[in-house]
Amino acid sequence: MLGGHLRRMREAAGISRADAGWQIRASESKVSRMELGRVGFKERDVNDLLDLYAMKDPQERERLMELARAANNPGWWSRYGDVMPSWFGNYVGLEVAAKLIRTYEVLFVPGLLQTEDYARAVVQLGKAYLPAEEIDQRVSLRVTRQQILTRPDPARLWVVLDEAALHRPVGGRATMREQIEHLVKAAQQPNVTLQIMPFSSVGYPGAGGAFSILRFPEGDLPDVVYIEHAASALYLDKLEDLDEYAAIMEALTIAAAPVGATQDLLAEALERMT
Repeated sequence: MLGGHLRRMREAAGISRADAGWQIRASESKVSRMELGRVGFKERDVNDLLDLYAMKDPQERERLMELARAANNPGWWSRYGDVMPSWFGNYVGLEVAAKLIRTYEVLFVPGLLQTEDYARAVVQLGKAYLPAEEIDQRVSLRVTRQQILTRPDPARLWVVLDEAALHRPVGGRATMREQIEHLVKAAQQPNVTLQIMPFSSVGYPGAGGAFSILRFPEGDLPDVVYIEHAASALYLDKLEDLDEYAAIMEALTIAAAPVGATQDLLAEALERMT
């Protein structure tokens, strides 16, 4: 979040990355890595950049400096560094900070709503060769991420899930039954909204594959669109991208079955797995 904020301030001031690098006695590539959140933040560097970008508001400056200090403190997910690529570690940090997460998923139940057995089956898909200890760590990471939904100030989660994911018996029928039963309970939580995209709906042509939109408590921080690939991910925060994906998500919620139909659709899916 801090990196994106610094990038927007630099662009608003009409300053190049090369000039920003000169200000902090570093290279243009370091400024780029800072803005992408791929390196730590030295307080001196952030302070110098704020001077260059003419940040005058003392309260806003202190807030950004606090973000810099917090960014250098490893989160709980850092202990999974051996099994988690850096591009996904960035996402987990954003997920923890988010107040609202909107997700469209086609193939699988989203990680935040997976049972442990279902998560294990997903992790093992195409990776059965991994050591048992590494699989356990990957599953533990996925399950631990779900604490954002049960913490004292829980994040809100809005999921549009393609019906195909409910027909796919990941891990076997018993595992899938347990997973659907978990969805039934999760959909009853006040901070979780679950809609099913039924086969009877044509969906929304522009949706493409799965994606998530994260929104944060700080009003001046933009949303972030997250799109995961096999070995990398995209993080989008430019206004035109955000507008496009927000429109797609709105269209998906309209095309999906209404929230009031979710329990009936889950009951049907559960019956198919018996």
